[in-house]
Parts: sequence; structure tokens; C-alpha cells
Amino acid sequence: MAAAAWQGPALSRAWLVAFGVWSCVPVGSMMLLLIHSLTGGRWGEESATILRASAALTSVVAIAFLPILVNFGQLYPWAHAASSLAQDVAQRYLNGQGYAFRAALALCGWWILGTTFALGKMRPLLAGLGLAFYGAMISLVAVDWYLSLEPRYVASAFPATIAIQQLAAALAFVAVFAAPSLDESVASDIGALLLAALLGVVYLEFMTYLVAWYGDLPDKAAWYLKRSSFVWTAIIVLAFVLGAVLPFCILLLRKGRRSRHGLQSAGALVLFGSTLHFDWLLVPAFEDQVNVVVVGTGALAILSVGSMLVGSALIPEASHVRS
Repeated sequence: MAAAAWQGPALSRAWLVAFGVWSCVPVGSMMLLLIHSLTGGRWGEESATILRASAALTSVVAIAFLPILVNFGQLYPWAHAASSLAQDVAQRYLNGQGYAFRAALALCGWWILGTTFALGKMRPLLAGLGLAFYGAMISLVAVDWYLSLEPRYVASAFPATIAIQQLAAALAFVAVFAAPSLDESVASDIGALLLAALLGVVYLEFMTYLVAWYGDLPDKAAWYLKRSSFVWTAIIVLAFVLGAVLPFCILLLRKGRRSRHGLQSAGALVLFGSTLHFDWLLVPAFEDQVNVVVVGTGALAILSVGSMLVGSALIPEASHVRS
């Protein structure tokens, strides 16, 4: 049974979940570089080394998506059962060719933006255009990659939730790894930004649930019912308490934001909560949930260790080009 978990659909599904969690930091770091190019601020200057090294990994994000693209037929019900979709949706949008084209466009664009800004070639005009491009692409691929696992469920706020989750994960990553080198003022700024992103994720997730509850539509109810078992309820409660409430309490206090250990603790909790949140969003769509979680944890560890090794090699170069 253990061997079977490492092959076939379970492996493809686990890789998708691991990819969703892991890719938040590189893509979110790219976004932060774009935002800082427009807004300025010491928070971006002091965390530039880590942000640039992480944003450079958008090239690895594109490569890591290839197994998903090759095996998408094992992941999505619409890939082998067009009857799961309205006919016009299947013909004009959610099909293999459209899925591959939108993924390639998004990943190549993010690769170019991440690499360009990681090398310090920052221009406000490019940053503005890049953020507009990101907004358009995340609105498409968040639905393609994650929401279409259960294609009858629709949530207009879902892409925004994923986008802010990526920002929160990148800021949490900075909080964990850059905190020792930050002075109190910059640490407080990073903590405040992380607090805002954290509130954004919680607000959008809660409002999505509230609208679905008031609407009381069968497809939305079915999506939430899959996530209402004792185990999945416990996981989302744990994600909320450890990944949102505790970091909120730490970051709400000025002393907590300015403290190296406070900022690192909040960042680590947010990263852990983000992982649980993605598990809650994606894994209940599959039948072999235990295998997906177990194998997905291993895949996430491989991706994380590999990207840390690559990122640490990029840090000296990022410091050299730092403006």
C-alpha cells in the first residue's frame, strides 16, 4: 500500500497539494518586489536579499508544475468527464488545451518577472504592468489549478484568497529568515504587513463561507460538507487558531512586532497555518486522502529543502546586485 501511494493518481494529487503550498513563497516574493518597486520603503530594502533569492525560484516553480501538466488527467474530473461541466464551459474554457496555455502563460510571465526583479532590474512601469499581469493570471490559474478539482463549486473570491495567501506566506518567510538582521523599526513594518495579509485571508475565507451559507445552494453546500467531517473541521480550526489567532495576538502588540523572536514565531505559525489551509482546501476533493496527505508532506519536504539549497546559493549573488 505504501508503494502504491508513491505512484499513479495519489502521487499526482499529492504533488499538486505540495506545489500549491510551496509555490506561495516564490510567487509571493515576486509580488512583494513588484509592490516595493512602486511604493518604496525600508522594509523592502532590508529584506531584498531574501526576497530576490526567493523570487528567483519562480523558474523552479515553472519546472515543478510540469508533472501536474503531464498528469492533469489524473487530477481533474473535467479532463475525462466533460459531463461534469456545462457544455459551453468545457468547449470554450476548461479543457486540456486551454488549461495548458493559461498555465504556460502565467508561469513563463512569472518566471520573467521574478528573474528580472531578482537581478535588481526594477522599473516602476514594469512593476505596475507586472502586477496587472499577475492579477489577471492568478484569477485564471487559481481556478484552473485548484478550484476546478471540484468544477461545480464556484467562488468569486477564491483567486483573491490564493493571492493574499501567497503574500502572507512570503512575508512570513521573510519574518522567519530575515528577522535576525532587521532593526526594530523595519521588523515592525514587516510585522504590520504580515498582520494585514493575515487579516485579508481570514476575511475573504469567512465571507466566502458566509455568502455560501446564506445562498444555501446544493453545489456550494456539497463542497463544504466534504470539509465538515471531524478531521477536516479540526484541521481548519487548528489552522485558524495556530495560523491566524496566535500570530494576530503577537503582531498586534508593537513589542511583539519589534521582537526578533516574536516576529519569527508569528512567521513560523503563519507558514504552518498556510499549509493546513491548503490541505483543507484541496485534499477533500480526493478519495485517497490519507495517501495524498502523507505523500504530499514528503513532496513538500523535498521541494522545500531543494529550494532552500538553491536559494542559499543565490543569496550572495542577490546581495551583490542589491540596490
